[in-house]
Order: sequence, then structure tokens, then C-alpha cells
Amino acid sequence: MAKTRTQFICQNCGTVHSRWAGKCDGCGAWNTIIEEDPTSGIGGGPVRAPKKGRPVVLTTLDGEIEEAPRIECGISEFDRATGGGFVRGSALLVGGDPGIGKSTLLMQAAAALSRKGHRVIYVSGEEAIAQVRLRAQRLSAADAGVLIAAETNVEDILATLAEGKRPDLVIIDSIQTLWSDMAEAAPGTVTQVRVGVQAMIRFAKQTGAAMVLVGHVTKDGQIAGPRVVEHMVDAVLYFEGDRGHHHRIMRTVKNRFGPTDEIGVFEMSDKGLREVTNPSALFLGERNAKSPGAAVFAGVEGTRPVLVEVQALVAPTSLGTPRRAVVGWDSSRLAMILAVLEAHCGVRLGSHDVYLNVAGGYRISEPAADIAIAAALVSSLASLALPHDCVYFGEISLSGAVRPVGHTGLRLKEAEKLGFQTAVLPTGSAELPKGLSGRWTQIESLTDLVARIAGSKQVGRAANDMD
Repeated sequence: MAKTRTQFICQNCGTVHSRWAGKCDGCGAWNTIIEEDPTSGIGGGPVRAPKKGRPVVLTTLDGEIEEAPRIECGISEFDRATGGGFVRGSALLVGGDPGIGKSTLLMQAAAALSRKGHRVIYVSGEEAIAQVRLRAQRLSAADAGVLIAAETNVEDILATLAEGKRPDLVIIDSIQTLWSDMAEAAPGTVTQVRVGVQAMIRFAKQTGAAMVLVGHVTKDGQIAGPRVVEHMVDAVLYFEGDRGHHHRIMRTVKNRFGPTDEIGVFEMSDKGLREVTNPSALFLGERNAKSPGAAVFAGVEGTRPVLVEVQALVAPTSLGTPRRAVVGWDSSRLAMILAVLEAHCGVRLGSHDVYLNVAGGYRISEPAADIAIAAALVSSLASLALPHDCVYFGEISLSGAVRPVGHTGLRLKEAEKLGFQTAVLPTGSAELPKGLSGRWTQIESLTDLVARIAGSKQVGRAANDMD
């Protein structure tokens, strides 16, 4: 009798192992390797001779381009994050911390689409129908005509969606609660999540309905479940925010039908989430222009320029190991800037505690904030406030040189629109806009920035001596 052939497959990355192990060699995850029989289970079948394939039609790259049909929900910030609205037949994955507002935003989007005449079905696997109705009443969406159901079985959900008219939008909240009869595993496990997502994506592709899947996140902020789920869907959006602040940010990290790294900004209120059309004014609303250690960074998220204040506090310490605390930025990037300041600019920070914060709970992900961070650190160390009408952006290398960054024109136009008349930017920056009345100071190295701040301090002392 032939020996049964089995495989040991990682449920996180799909790496095939010859034997079981506690840790996957491919992705480094623990306890994700499961023994599977390739001739049985989901996708298995009787062994038979392979079917002869048929040739497919080859074409060229210069053919006609058809725009993907979209459904705009009317919430401009949501449509911006998705790249212009929901694409028919696509699958979209939304992740975020518990209580951040995922269900609230999706209910508002569902109500807006339903009022436009679209058929929207909201399937809740975590809340009862009464709880969903209570949220709809609070959001003034009870009369929108959204169809709701409380179900977790995949087969029952698909049978419900197949009845009647084809839905335009289906919301599944959440994928961790789905379970299928085809998989012998508990709900929320890797196998059940993968099977449920595959079934929902298959339904979306076959019927042309837009599918929105809500996913839980882990302690690290990543969407729970197998990593392959993010590869299967067409778009991945993260809903970010701090419970201590009213605003929420929807960030696009993957989009097959639009730009990535796009953001939509919302503000939480008692009537739900309200879209913020000018996020720069929101992040700079409580700015104190006379406080040392504060610099305004002109950043770009996707196609949107955003101005945000960076706050630094440098204080002497008696401890042997100074403390480095960072909120809203990469701590490794801060350590690099501190090393460059000490090695190339003579700024001694080894005996000081350094605290860095991005105002408003915003998180900066681009290296163009290096110049703003360095300016805030030097300003706090020298106890000197930076010019209130100046913005900073540029990337710092390990040699102390300042490198140009992209979207210079967008940054400067947004700065002038909000009343900033000066800017410190790298030398050789392209796309300098014409017709703006601002003054741009271009620097080649971090030493020029430190000398500029120190020179302004000497000018201030001279003015005080004259008085």
C-alpha cells in the first residue's frame, strides 16, 4: 500500500516544510505550521491525469484602457482614500483598533450609498441586529434602507446574498467571526479566516458587487490572520487614531485601482465621523508660535500635502543612560539624527533626555521630516523659538548632507495657503513653484541648519544688548 503523502505548510506565508517545526523558516512566525494532505481537504480531489491546457490570446500593452466602474459614496474623504469610490467586483479590507470607528464609518458610507438608490447589505458577526439598529439611529441612518443581518456562517451568508437583486455593496463585520462547514477549525483561526475571505472574494468577482471586509488588528497594529489575506484583496485600508484625540485617519497601504499612501481625515463627534477637508488647519490649530522646540513639517500623504507640528524637549539628565521617548515617529530614525548632530555638527546630546512628539496624534512615515526634527531638537537645546512662519522638510544622510525630497511644489503651496512665508528646504530641490511670494532658504548640509539657528540666537542677543 502506498504511503500517504503529507505536507507541512505555514498558514501565514505558505512555505512548505518537510517536517513539523515550531517556527517557520520563511516568515519567522511561531505555531503556524499545520500538516495538510495535498490530495484531500479544501481544493483536493481525486487523482487523475492532468488536463491538456489550451492556448490563451496574447496581446500588447498599447491597447485601449477601460476605467474601473466606481461607486462614490458621497463622503469625500472616504472616496479619496479608496481612490475615487468603491470599484465594482473588488474586495476591500479595513483594519483598525477596537473602538476606533470602523463600524461607524462603514455604516455612514452604507447609508449614503443606500440613499442614492444602491442596494447595500450589512452583515454583522459581532453585534446583534438591535445593536446595529441602535448605532444607525445615533448616526441618523435608520431611514436609509440599508439591509442588515447577523450571521457568521459563510454558506448562509452567500445564500442570503444570492437571493433577490444583486447587491451593490456588501459589508462583512468582521472576517474573524466567519466560519465555514468546509474547514474543521474554530472561528478566527487561520484556516477559517482564509476560507471565509476566499468565498467572499469569489462572490464579489462573480457578481460584480463591491465587498468590504473588516479585520481585527494585533498588538503590533497588523491585521490579524494570515498575511495572504492582504495579498488576496484589492485594497487595504488602516483606520488609525488616538482615543485621546477626536480625529481619525484612514490610510491606504494597498490599492490596485488607485494611489497608495493616500489618507482621509475624519473627526469624531456625537453624530458620528465628520470629514475634515483641511487637515493641516486641524493639526496646527493649537500651535504656540513662541515655544522653543516646535517646528512645522510640510509633509505629503499620497497626493495630499499636510502640515503638522513637531515638538521636541531636550532636558539635562543625571542618569547614566539618557532617555529617548518618541510618539508619532520612528525611534530608530531619531537615534540616527541624534548621532549625525553630534558627529558632524558638534551638538552634544549624550547627557540630555530627548522627548519627541508629533502634535495631534498624527504619525509621520516619510523621511522628509528629518530637517524638521533636527530643527526642533536644536531649538529646544538652545531654548530659542523658531520663526513662526517657517516650514521645514528634507532628508538627512549619515554624512550630514541634506537630500532633496519629492513634491516640493505641493508642500510650498500648502504652506503659503496657511500663511507660512518662509521655508527651509534642501539645495537642488526640483519643482519650485513660480508666482509664490514666500522666501525659500536652501541648505546643503545639517551644519547649515544649525548655524542658521545659532546665528538667529546671536542676533537676538545683540538686539537685547542694544535695548
